[in-house]
Amino acid sequence: MTRHTLLPGRINITQLENGLTVATERMPEIATATMGVWVGTGSRHEQAHEHGLSHLIEHMAFKGTTRRSARQIAEDIENVGGDINAATSVEYTSYTARVLGENADLALDVLGDILIHSTFDAAELAREKGVILQEYAAVEDTPDDLIYDAFMESAYAGQPIGRPILGTPDTIKAFDEATIRAFLAREYTPGKMVIAAAGDVEHAQIVEAAERAFGSMPAVGAQEPEPGLYTGGERRISRKLEQANIVLGLPGLSFKDPGYYAAHLFAHILGGGLTSRLWHEVRETRGLAYSIDAFHWPFSDCGLFGVGAGTSGADVAELMDVTLACMRQAAEDISDIEMVRAKAQMKVALLTVLETPGGRIERMARQLLSWGRIVPSEEIVAKVDALTAADVHEAGRQLLRGTPTIAAIGPIKGLPSMAKITTRLRG
Repeated sequence: MTRHTLLPGRINITQLENGLTVATERMPEIATATMGVWVGTGSRHEQAHEHGLSHLIEHMAFKGTTRRSARQIAEDIENVGGDINAATSVEYTSYTARVLGENADLALDVLGDILIHSTFDAAELAREKGVILQEYAAVEDTPDDLIYDAFMESAYAGQPIGRPILGTPDTIKAFDEATIRAFLAREYTPGKMVIAAAGDVEHAQIVEAAERAFGSMPAVGAQEPEPGLYTGGERRISRKLEQANIVLGLPGLSFKDPGYYAAHLFAHILGGGLTSRLWHEVRETRGLAYSIDAFHWPFSDCGLFGVGAGTSGADVAELMDVTLACMRQAAEDISDIEMVRAKAQMKVALLTVLETPGGRIERMARQLLSWGRIVPSEEIVAKVDALTAADVHEAGRQLLRGTPTIAAIGPIKGLPSMAKITTRLRG
């Protein structure tokens, strides 16, 4: 049975009989309609022989269907002034389009066509594999990209969540139509999909278009991915480069963990802006790096906290000493002004996303897939405002007690051993 939900404001939610969720937010001041299909499947849902398949499927979605050639897919959208795109991440894959409000039906028809009726022509598949292999080679030649792949692989050793999204040359070359269709049947199921639209949209119209495009999909039980288990570890890649790129990480928190906001605030105070401790000490006071930042990446069941920077080989040891000292100090003596500033920056970042239809549909889709509901901004802001310095201190101490992960590439002879880094983290 189709279920409808009306939320305060302009958000409407309907669940089709097959389990697919449709969410819309009308924005009267906007003349365009931005919409997308989010699938709760990404690289962490792949089996070993499927490594890189989510990303390949995202590419192949635009290469032709039973109704449209690759050229026709592009023309149908661009002939009405629109654009279409897709993206793959660890836990989600999205397919989005933006058109005038009057063309919303067309955009959803195209999105449904590429997701349900793609032909995966052998010639197109071979061509796109070549494109992705070039993309893979580009990452291998870009140290500041490669190092984060190495970081994830070390933090979650031997697990799907730690594998690079692109796959490897061996897995990419082995993919065929049968492998693609088996993955789609298992993972692209209505219960793991949300259609979100915002701007000049009418909810009933979007639901009708969604029913036409996606209503025939059978309801299939969703499979849970392998849980992410942080292992920690290290990978050191010595190369003759001008700069050493280093990422130091520790286990973080899931976005469902009660301590998530405190951990995120700690990362922001440590290295989230031009007034952060790391930026001030490493960049402004000592000139050890062009840029340095701290991050907290949350997933549905785990997370990663860390610091990334690039520096000269001669400054590697000092950079690490200063970074570790800043991390320890931030867990003990955060000031009132740092708390006020970090909270304001977090709230601005949260609310800025909602200023565009694209930001609004992504929020709706991700929250519905993660929580089964739209989380009001006021609820999030209240949680941020309620944080105290003691909360953030404890979050910092908890993060720093974890087992470190180190990934480094370039002239890294001065990088301390893992044992020394661990000892200095403990103070």
